[in-house]
Amino acid sequence: MSGPVPRESASRCALQAQLRGDPMAGTAPPASRLLLVEQAGPWGPRGLTESRADADLARQVDELAAAGGARMQAIREPARHAGRAKGHRVALADTRDGQQVTWWWRVDDLAELLEQLARRSPDAPADLVAPDDAVEDRDPVYLVCTHGKHDACCALRGRPVATALAEVRPGRVWETTHVGGDRFAANLLVLPYGEMYGRVLPFAASDFVDRIEAGDVVPGLMRGRAGLPPVAQAALVFAHERLAETRRDAFAVTGIEKLEDGTTTVGLQSAHGPVTAVMATEISEPNKLTCRGPQGVRARVYRGVTLR
Repeated sequence: MSGPVPRESASRCALQAQLRGDPMAGTAPPASRLLLVEQAGPWGPRGLTESRADADLARQVDELAAAGGARMQAIREPARHAGRAKGHRVALADTRDGQQVTWWWRVDDLAELLEQLARRSPDAPADLVAPDDAVEDRDPVYLVCTHGKHDACCALRGRPVATALAEVRPGRVWETTHVGGDRFAANLLVLPYGEMYGRVLPFAASDFVDRIEAGDVVPGLMRGRAGLPPVAQAALVFAHERLAETRRDAFAVTGIEKLEDGTTTVGLQSAHGPVTAVMATEISEPNKLTCRGPQGVRARVYRGVTLR
């Protein structure tokens, strides 16, 4: 998994997307629950299944996570890519309203984790559940995509951000595998809130965490909120920007309706009453959207039309 060290260049997808002004809103991951599995050392293009972990066990962990309604992410400490002596730290994060929490625990190996994931609560047999000895954590956890084997931009732009964040919030920052939207690197997912940010810069790390921990979002960098439909994510970003409202809890999605003219209305509840965001869905011009991907790919983009 070693090879030439990638370098920034004018052809990289993140720089090209930035120059084009590709919109980021509506591009957070679709899953509202995440399973984080610590795996130090290098990650191949497929993450945990192409790492120093047992490939078959890693595949089963991924499958059980998906079956339990969670997206699996490999994580590792920033700038510490050597293998740990033994075991894995594991977390199950829930970003849903009223259930925003991260549960942490340790396992000796992935076989132990598989046994745990196979258990289900009688009250929610379809969902993953954390073991009884898991530790509850409601403070922000910062996941920075540094998955260079998936896309070079993620490592080139993500690692400096992870290092800078770890300096101001040691122990709260993790490098992670692919979260989508490589061209928006550096990409940062804040748990347990599910807020996805793109084009984060390392020099702004201290100000960024101060705003997050004060209960705010950062609208200009916000891609959306994990677990919501893309158009609803974009509507939230639009409302935060247009109304200059940065409080995290300022808006809640109450409904989505597609209209005959092709626009979509997204109902939002705010402290000042209901708000309706009218959103247009468009298709981008064909471009190269990832460093490893083909030319001529189009993306769905969302544009706020009006708030009423």
